[in-house]
Amino acid sequence: MYILGLNAYHADSSAALLKDGVLIAAIEEERFRRIKHWAGFPSEAIKFCLEDAGITLDHVDHIAIGRDPKAKMMKKIIFAASHPQIGLNAIRNRVLNAKQIASLSNEFTNHFPAVDEQAIKQKLHNVEHHRAHLASAFFASPFNDAALLSIDGSGDFTTTMLGTGHETKIEVLDSIDFPHSIGVFYSAFTQYLGFPHYGDEYKVMGLAPYGKPLHIDKLGKIVRLTTDGLFALDLSYFRVTKGNVISYGDDHIPVVDRLFSSRLSTLFGPERKQNEELTQYHKDIAASVQVYTEQIIFHLLQGLYEKTKFTSLCMAGGVAQNSVANGKITRNTPFTKVYIPSAGHDAGISMGAALYVHNQILNLPRIPSIRTAYTGSRFSNEEIEKLLGKEGVAYKRYNDHDLFDIVSDALINGGVVGWFNGRAEFGPRALGGRSILADPRRQDAKELLNAKVKRRESFRPFAPSILADHVNDFFEVNDVVPFMEKVFPIRKDKQHLIPAVTHVDGTGRLQSVEKDVTPRYFNLINRFYEKTGVPILLNTSFNENEPIVNTPMEALDCFKRTNMDMLVLENIIIERNQLS
Repeated sequence: MYILGLNAYHADSSAALLKDGVLIAAIEEERFRRIKHWAGFPSEAIKFCLEDAGITLDHVDHIAIGRDPKAKMMKKIIFAASHPQIGLNAIRNRVLNAKQIASLSNEFTNHFPAVDEQAIKQKLHNVEHHRAHLASAFFASPFNDAALLSIDGSGDFTTTMLGTGHETKIEVLDSIDFPHSIGVFYSAFTQYLGFPHYGDEYKVMGLAPYGKPLHIDKLGKIVRLTTDGLFALDLSYFRVTKGNVISYGDDHIPVVDRLFSSRLSTLFGPERKQNEELTQYHKDIAASVQVYTEQIIFHLLQGLYEKTKFTSLCMAGGVAQNSVANGKITRNTPFTKVYIPSAGHDAGISMGAALYVHNQILNLPRIPSIRTAYTGSRFSNEEIEKLLGKEGVAYKRYNDHDLFDIVSDALINGGVVGWFNGRAEFGPRALGGRSILADPRRQDAKELLNAKVKRRESFRPFAPSILADHVNDFFEVNDVVPFMEKVFPIRKDKQHLIPAVTHVDGTGRLQSVEKDVTPRYFNLINRFYEKTGVPILLNTSFNENEPIVNTPMEALDCFKRTNMDMLVLENIIIERNQLS
């Protein structure tokens, strides 16, 4: 049985394909369109999934989309009636989006003319946004029973959903409606701090350790923690009832409206303009927003634990991408085990919707837990050699043993290496499939990477990929972190060994690398460890202000226009001095 899952007409559109319950392909549309967070119909992602499986839409038994326009319809009507100032444009966008979801079968026939629209209609399932998030976490987890939390900006008029999972069923215990949203709260301060674009929240998270949380009391006026374990925004500090939160034009690029009101500027002072110098005051606000967000999450989780008494937790949603908060959960709540999928953000809706249909609706058996994110594009050495021959690029092909030796030596000698290996990752993190690598022992590695490739803000940290058996040697928390979804304190006596991946507060957003999950990446790190005594590589995404590279040609283009020293495409090495 094949189930196709979709996230469509929403930021980070994507497609995922299950075969007999097993995830066999999943990818974001942005990887093909080359536009970050692209939000239209994921036609190219669908084509990829079908071609990868060697099937057509006729072979697909069910199609699940992670949107349900009918969800909370009465609450939507009441909200619209009570907020006439929301404006015609915002209402038009919501109506248009609902129509697109409702006419999904027609969209399929536009991109796949051979299919029968009526047949597609009979296969469609609408899965509420946050239920899909919960499913992406629970049904992919190793837990038979768990507490569940989905938390983001907004989806299907819900911003937060709490529930339980038991074997093949999810039960929703409570939810919080728009516009009361921690995602909106965090995004509003992201804008206030001069980072206006969709997805810029990680910059605030990276900036926070440079400041002190001096403004928690003020933030407590803006978001109130309630006695029932939930929260409520003081909406006078926000503009969410006056227009769009996120809108999509014909280019399908998500645009975030101004979220904070003049009252917030009165309380905190003038907003920082884009590219204006970051002062200590700005850093202190970032620290305060991060710490208070953590307190809100812990408050939600404490209430969830009191209702469920489960000690295993599954989380998803945009706010669940806050790896700093994630890394503190087991030390600040009763939960002892936490599972967050590789695509915990909205791209994961496609996988979650498909899993929801498989388990919740069809009541089919659970699959083994998903420990790998490698479900995207892949290319053989022969395909790569054909491309390089066509492009007239000099290269050498090696066996694995020699390749690991050459690449590890290049890293030890200060090289920056583009690493294109196996299948691409599903989710926003590079995990050794489409990565740029460097030596974590170098004091100047951050400056080197920013000068040669990234050209990003100096306050943003780089991440360590570490052999799983050595996590306890270097980190104060010993946990399996396959998707780089948690930040842990690095042991003080080890920080001087890996300065390039130690953030200013002594933490690192780690990826624990296991041999049975990604053997070639494991073997490269292990070879570096044999030579240096350090079982870690600095790992950042293979891109330059664009979506992560998807094909060998995109990797080659990125290599050519940056100053990386070496490009590795499977077993093929191209060195900078080989380029004409």
